[in-house]
Amino acid sequence: MAGYQRVDDIRAFRPDEAGDLEFLLFRQDGVISRRQALRYLSAKAIRHRLTTGRWLAAHRGVYLARTGAVSEHQRRWIAALAVGRGLVAPLAGLSALAVHGLRGFAVRPIHVLVGAQRRDTDPPPGVVVHRTRHVAVEDRHPAGNPPCTMPARSMIDAAQWARTDREAVTIIAACFQQRLVGLVDVEPALARMPRVGRRKVIVAAITDAAGGAESILEIDFARLCRRARLPEPSRQVSRTDRSGRRRYRDVYFDPWAVHVEIDGAQHMDVKAWYADMRQHNEIAIAGERLLRFPGWALRQCPEEVLTDLRAALIAAGWRPN
Repeated sequence: MAGYQRVDDIRAFRPDEAGDLEFLLFRQDGVISRRQALRYLSAKAIRHRLTTGRWLAAHRGVYLARTGAVSEHQRRWIAALAVGRGLVAPLAGLSALAVHGLRGFAVRPIHVLVGAQRRDTDPPPGVVVHRTRHVAVEDRHPAGNPPCTMPARSMIDAAQWARTDREAVTIIAACFQQRLVGLVDVEPALARMPRVGRRKVIVAAITDAAGGAESILEIDFARLCRRARLPEPSRQVSRTDRSGRRRYRDVYFDPWAVHVEIDGAQHMDVKAWYADMRQHNEIAIAGERLLRFPGWALRQCPEEVLTDLRAALIAAGWRPN
């Protein structure tokens, strides 16, 4: 196994031309636990591979059957096998979402789930162990590499483990925007987690990101304006563009020609995104002002929203009493 190489396409590997050990190493990117290795090799044979340098000790009871720099994919396998004490513990939270393809978030630390009765006092560096009472079959990915939780469960865990409410909301918005989850998957997963932390924040963020709460957000926006003693806006105002098509604005301050758009996840769809750009061009051509806010900002950072809105209204000629 000194010349072991990872093959990204599993179809290029022919298990009928290799033994079970070689196929296991291929599947796990050259990472293997002692418990797994003893199925195929004696303790003496394992020790020989380590002393000759064919295998390297990656962590206590976990080996790497290759030399060179350790990849992020291998680090995930090392974490899963080390925390699982020879078996494979599933990745969770942002680490599982990274396996599913989530972009824009740091890959460290690596998050791993174990049973509530388990204790891991010596995980590999950069690994965070979370204990859970139960992971439903529906929440286990059937083909994760490494094994991991399903996207919906991963997103909810990542949100409840986030450092702040704002980070939790950002994770949820990104999962919906990048099409990793849908409401049909998230609602049952959330129902299976009655003790999830930060539930109110998570539920509100899911509602916003799913794109079905525009009217509620507009009401919240109007309340925010009244609380800050700003002018009362009009909602869903109809305007006709240069081509004669009727367009609707989420919020409009008519005397000062200030538009406000409150975005849900559907605004990130490529076609919708370009349509939004065209509408915003129409506003700019007409010499008017446009502000855009994600729905979660109304709840998570309302003062920032009010600061921008107040500045836009004053620039447009409004004067506070």
